[in-house]
Amino acid sequence: MSKAKLVILDCWVSPFCMRVKIALNEKGLEYEAQAEDLFGGKSELLLSSNPIYKKVPVFLHDGKPLCESIIIVNYIDETWSSPPLLPPCSYGRAQARFWADFIDKKVFDACGNIWRSKGEVPVEAKKEFIEILKQLEEALGDKDYFIGTTFGFVDIILIPLTSWFFALEKIGGFTVEAECPKLSNWMKRCLQRESVAKVVPPPEKVYEFVLMFRKMQGID
Repeated sequence: MSKAKLVILDCWVSPFCMRVKIALNEKGLEYEAQAEDLFGGKSELLLSSNPIYKKVPVFLHDGKPLCESIIIVNYIDETWSSPPLLPPCSYGRAQARFWADFIDKKVFDACGNIWRSKGEVPVEAKKEFIEILKQLEEALGDKDYFIGTTFGFVDIILIPLTSWFFALEKIGGFTVEAECPKLSNWMKRCLQRESVAKVVPPPEKVYEFVLMFRKMQGID
């Protein structure tokens, strides 16, 4: 049986692309990451593979495209079952998917409310962001990872977004460690994993990108 050809249409700073690459790394799969120039002109492959949203990531499994990071991570877990990223019981899987959905609906927008702020970041924006993190910290509890002792689905969905936290701290004048120490420890624990460390960029590099992007958007 020939080895599957796995390609991700990628952008290094996108947390959504990072999710897919971490999932593939956790499964021990070889893949090709094709960088997309999202500002200079998207490739024909991206536009034809994701004609609805025209966004990365796109995952190509033997040329068949899949879009949307959570759907892709689910597909990877179902297609290559070992090691499993979701709990064995249906209730545990449903809980994991609830928190993944919560992260998708809440965290990215709350991040945007901070880094897109013109002038001083509104107190409400910082308060909302910290409140969301505290809810996640409560869900984490005293566990090493969101579904217990094993790094898995929810961790993969959240950890890439934390690569933007340093930029938010610099722009917003706060620290996640001071507000959410347990979540901060979880972040450090995840970043020690090889599957994560070789994907998540240095926070300073993300901060430089955010400053450049703010100028492009006319915020600064």
